[in-house]
Amino acid sequence: MGALLVFDGDCGFCTACVEFTRRWIRPRVDIQPWQFLDLADYGLTEEQCSEAVQFVATDGRIHSGSRAVTGMLRTANRPWLWIAALADAPGIEPIAASAYRLVARNRYRLPGSTPACAVSPR
Repeated sequence: MGALLVFDGDCGFCTACVEFTRRWIRPRVDIQPWQFLDLADYGLTEEQCSEAVQFVATDGRIHSGSRAVTGMLRTANRPWLWIAALADAPGIEPIAASAYRLVARNRYRLPGSTPACAVSPR
């Protein structure tokens, strides 16, 4: 099985990010909305997928949020590969994770969003 990036297909902002990713980053991963998948086949739940983007690596490991994004970026060409390495670097990774959470919590306020983009805070 190849790598898979799982996103919220009901969220307009997420869908716009995926379209950007497909057009400009061109990672070597399958990108699918969680609503069209049998999540149990990948070891995922609806709750996980509605809270954050998920990346299922070829070895089956699951990464969420900013780590999912960097996992996907690691399958692309330069400069994206370098950006992923930088975002995962010690000292930078906590900042990337915080930035991801900030965007995820506020995605309903961002361009392309719909009411379905709102995520309940924990």
